[in-house]
Amino acid sequence: MPEFALAHWAAPVPLAAINIVQVFLQSDIVGQVITVCLCISSLVTWTVMFGKRSEMKRMGELNAAFEARLRDERSLLDLPESFRQRRVIPYGDLFADAVESYWRADAISRERGDPDPRARIEHAENALQRALSRQTLRYESSMIFLASIVTGAPFLGLLGTVWGVMESFSSVSTQQTASIQALAPGISSALMTTVAGLLVAIPSLFGYNYILAHTKKLITELENFASSLADRIELESK
Repeated sequence: MPEFALAHWAAPVPLAAINIVQVFLQSDIVGQVITVCLCISSLVTWTVMFGKRSEMKRMGELNAAFEARLRDERSLLDLPESFRQRRVIPYGDLFADAVESYWRADAISRERGDPDPRARIEHAENALQRALSRQTLRYESSMIFLASIVTGAPFLGLLGTVWGVMESFSSVSTQQTASIQALAPGISSALMTTVAGLLVAIPSLFGYNYILAHTKKLITELENFASSLADRIELESK
């Protein structure tokens, strides 16, 4: 084989660097708007996820401290009113609703001259269920928004790609000759939105799954606390 041929095959082929800014500027207004929307959605999503993670961590610590404090008390029904003023704590909200409903039912039963212990317990359990549902909604807040971003970002990027490809072929159709040089800028600009959508959706998916797993764990712990609290109230009422 001639020497020039060996040199030709041995020489490395330079790879053209992708200039994201240039590709963005070459895209049409629809592609630019979609890309900017995806970038903003990514920033908002990560802000929400970090905020949600911090909130969950703080609520978990407050719940653990409140449960440890109740564990050291012999009687829950005779605790001072200060324990019922800690509704910012999820466990404290459940405790306040249950105890207040218990004593409210007790007062009504005594006024009617029919002190029924079972009625007081049922009122406390119903209050626990309402408080549990309310705190579950609090735990799950922002999760619908995160799920929407994770699901919708790839489709939004695909929409920009399809639109960009249509624009590229429409512009080439008006020319007498079509070549890869004429199509390449439009196609690369169109594919940019798909890349942006995936860059938003993939990290958001991992973050969403992590937050969702942590939320389910806290909800399970909340349900266990409600069940334990109902048992203690029933035992103390006898």
